[in-house]
Amino acid sequence: MARAITTRRKVTFTIIGWLVGFVIFFPILWTILTSFKTEGEAIASPPHFLFFDWTLQSYFDVQSRSNYFKHVMNSVVISFGSTLIGLAIAIPAAWAMAFSPTKRTKDVLMWMLSTKMLPPVGVLVPIYLLFRDWGLLDTRLGLVIVLTMINLPIIVWMLYTYFKEIPGEILEASRMDGASLAKEIIYVLTPMAVPGIASTLLLNIILAWNEAFWTLNLSAANAAPLTAFIASYSSPEGLFWAKLSAASTLAIAPILILGWFSQRQLVRGLTFGAVK
Repeated sequence: MARAITTRRKVTFTIIGWLVGFVIFFPILWTILTSFKTEGEAIASPPHFLFFDWTLQSYFDVQSRSNYFKHVMNSVVISFGSTLIGLAIAIPAAWAMAFSPTKRTKDVLMWMLSTKMLPPVGVLVPIYLLFRDWGLLDTRLGLVIVLTMINLPIIVWMLYTYFKEIPGEILEASRMDGASLAKEIIYVLTPMAVPGIASTLLLNIILAWNEAFWTLNLSAANAAPLTAFIASYSSPEGLFWAKLSAASTLAIAPILILGWFSQRQLVRGLTFGAVK
């Protein structure tokens, strides 16, 4: 009897999990399907789900209008560059807070996290003026700097939580063996926290890849990433849903593939301690 109840619970939770997953994935699925429609079929009412004339015309139009690979390269440089710089800053900071805490450590962490509560538009004007004066507008370097700053609190918080799961006695033993501070972080701490660091890296790449506010306001043509590529299909004449869907599909495809192949590492890292 108990086994039958357990089996029914497993089946019920499995069905619920699949339904929730489908609901979450449906907007992406609908965007992909719409990208293969004509503009007329994209706005048809009632909408056509599968039975329509499939076409690649929207993809051809997007490719002829925009330099897709330039936007991809900008997104890769900006997202990976800001994440790697953020990790280089956050690992020593998280190490200090996790293994050499002071009575103000929790206050500092909360202050860092509170910066994420500030509406970005509240600091847009001063940052825009600074970037204008420093020649960083519409440059990859400028976007790398600003995305590093806005995502740094998240990186520090995640790494701090991971590092707290590592026994401090291991680091003490390395010091007794004569390891310097740099060697302790590089050769002892970092290898032990690889799952946490990997999940932090992947999550922040996704956040930087999807960032739209700063990329739209601080870039124009030279450094415009894929978020600006998508926004270019919104015009005063209206929205061209098929072309917009094709551009969105091309924009999310690289990060979707990355997430698919790295999902095991991402889940492993998140269960390592970041969500406890």
